[in-house]
Amino acid sequence: MIGVRKNPHYVLDDLDEIKRLIDENLWATLVSPASAGLVASHYPILVDRGREELSVVTHLGRPDDRVHELPDHELLIIVQGPHGYISSSWYGEHVEVPTWNFLAAHLSGVPEILSDVENSAVLHRLVEHFESRVPDPRLLDGTPADAENARSDMRGTVGLRLTPTRIVAKRKMSQNQSPRIIDAVIEQLEGDGHYASPPLAREMRLANHRHLAQGPPRS
Repeated sequence: MIGVRKNPHYVLDDLDEIKRLIDENLWATLVSPASAGLVASHYPILVDRGREELSVVTHLGRPDDRVHELPDHELLIIVQGPHGYISSSWYGEHVEVPTWNFLAAHLSGVPEILSDVENSAVLHRLVEHFESRVPDPRLLDGTPADAENARSDMRGTVGLRLTPTRIVAKRKMSQNQSPRIIDAVIEQLEGDGHYASPPLAREMRLANHRHLAQGPPRS
């Protein structure tokens, strides 16, 4: 990852945690090294629960599939979780520079183009995932008219499955700080200040639960 110090204490190699990251942050960035240069698109992704290994499924709207020149080369999918600025003023008397805490994963590999049937299943699952959170969900096959409209729109999409051959995931949550400073940062993130971020505070609690029991790593 560009701009990330190669600190092994920030490496996230727990596949269950990476899957959770994806499940909770479905809006991803897709990057391809096309012949005319790098191209990027943004689409929602899902963990493919039908695979034992980590795989994700998504779709591209035509003609993005041609813009990305898939599946002729590797695709990079970037997933970003909660992140935010950490002010050194939160450390009290401890002398430290400000930093940025974050959670992110880079998934790389050559994608597989899904069949029309598979693509339809992925799109139905995607809509169900989001519609389940509204009071009056409207599914793609909720009515005959909805189903016909969905079948028409699906013809303008191309489904993809990526089973990454390379995963680079990082979780930087102040693991190199003392329990006192970690608690102080979490308190600020849970407050009402300009840089407050309850989702980031939650991730810090999750990341540092085991860390606090073991003691901080060396800087």
